[in-house]
Amino acid sequence: MNIVIAILACEIGFWVVLFAGLATRYLLRWRRLSTVLLLCVPLLDLALLSLITWDLRVAGATADFAHGLGAVYLGFTVAFGHTIIARVDAWFSHRFAGGPEPTRTPKHGRDRVVHEWKDWGRMVVCAVITTAVLGGITWLVDDPARTSELAGWIGRVWLVTGIWFVGWPVWVTVTEAARPAQRSDAR
Repeated sequence: MNIVIAILACEIGFWVVLFAGLATRYLLRWRRLSTVLLLCVPLLDLALLSLITWDLRVAGATADFAHGLGAVYLGFTVAFGHTIIARVDAWFSHRFAGGPEPTRTPKHGRDRVVHEWKDWGRMVVCAVITTAVLGGITWLVDDPARTSELAGWIGRVWLVTGIWFVGWPVWVTVTEAARPAQRSDAR
C-alpha cells in the first residue's frame, strides 16, 4: 500500500513541480529557478525507484501489483516525460507569455502517421526501461519467491506495447494509405 501512495505522491509531485517551474519561468520570469525546478522532476523518479528497491531488498517485502506498477510508472515517465513537459510548456508559453499556439496532434496524413510511430517508439522505450528496472530489482533482491510478481509485469508491458503497435501506428498507417484511394473512388 505504501508503494501506491508513493506512486500517487510522485504523480502529484510531477505536476506540482512542472507547474511551479513553468509559473516561475513565464509568470515571474525567473529562468534559472525555473530550470532548477524542472530539473527536479527526475528526482521524483529516483525517489520512487529507491523506495521500491528498499521495500523489496531491505524491508523484505514480497513484490505485489504496486511494485510492478511503480516500475511501469518509472518507464512511462522517462519515455514520455519530456514530451509531456514540452507540450505543457508550449501551452503555458502561449497562454501566459504570448508564445505561439501549440501544435496540435495531426488528424490525418503523413504527419499523423509519423506522430503515431513516434509515440509507439516512446512506448517501446517505456517497455525497455520497465523491463530493465524489473530485471534489476529482481537481480538485487535475489529471491525468486518474493519477486515472481515482477516477471508478470514484463509480459504485461510488452503486451500493451504490442496492442499499441497494432492499434495505432499500424492501423493509422493502413487507414491513411487507403485514404487517397477512397477519395479517388468517391469522384
